[in-house]
Amino acid sequence: QGQLVESGGGSVQAGGSLRLSCAASAYVFSPYCMAWFRQAPGKEREAVAVRGGSPLYAEYYADSVKGRFTFSQDNDAKNTMYLQMNNLKPEDTAMYYCAAQPTLCGSRDGREYTYWGQGTQVTVSS
Repeated sequence: QGQLVESGGGSVQAGGSLRLSCAASAYVFSPYCMAWFRQAPGKEREAVAVRGGSPLYAEYYADSVKGRFTFSQDNDAKNTMYLQMNNLKPEDTAMYYCAAQPTLCGSRDGREYTYWGQGTQVTVSS
């Protein structure tokens, strides 16, 4: 059974950067059908960055992170994905999760994803 493990979270000041990693235990997931979600206390889970199914399809980014967050893949370790987060803001504070194997590739609905990581906390102070 596949497994996702996130790392890279932490505490930073506003304007800082973090890079989250998501490593799959086995290369059973399409790297082009993965996504990053986040959930802040008292708020619903939201899709932050979603891949649409192939390198030809544009990636989706939530408006709140567009231009600041970037989804990338390790070219050597195909089973490792990253979320580069720049110019972080206090409102980015949340638990971040990577997810894989959606019912429909490119879905922004977390309920359609089969595999989830354990989450990594990101805290941004002003």
